[in-house]
Amino acid sequence: MPDGPGLELLRGEIDVDAPGAVLATSYDKERAALIVDPARVVEVITWLRNTPGQGYRFLSSLHVADYLPAEPRFGVHYELLNRERVERIRVKAMLPAEDPEIDSVTDLFPTANFQEREAFDFFGVVFRGHPELTRILLPEDYVGWPQRRDFPIGGEPVTFTYSEERYG
Repeated sequence: MPDGPGLELLRGEIDVDAPGAVLATSYDKERAALIVDPARVVEVITWLRNTPGQGYRFLSSLHVADYLPAEPRFGVHYELLNRERVERIRVKAMLPAEDPEIDSVTDLFPTANFQEREAFDFFGVVFRGHPELTRILLPEDYVGWPQRRDFPIGGEPVTFTYSEERYG
């Protein structure tokens, strides 16, 4: 992965083709991250994937973090991998608490399909342009977003076949 100075050089290269798309960089615990404008996340990821010499063609992870009480509240993290150089970079976009929405990257990485659905299912982040943005693990009629930090702990007990037979 790029080191701190390398990350700044990368930011400068992106800035030539997409001025202002990268808002900041972060290099912490040997992890390089580009903090990008949420409206331009697809543009930056496309640049990292398609620009000669970059080659970040593998999306290894897409996940969301809830930074409550901070605002913007949600961070959408994309972990990209360049397999030739065995190099990893994170692209991070911050979204507001109210109506968190961002464009889908399923056209670039088909594997993002299920990862975006999981992020929607547990955090309520809407991925615009997703081919089938429905719940993936929770029932369709489930109310709420259980991975949000303000989701009530506890809730109602869930009856599984094993516990129903054992405890009747």
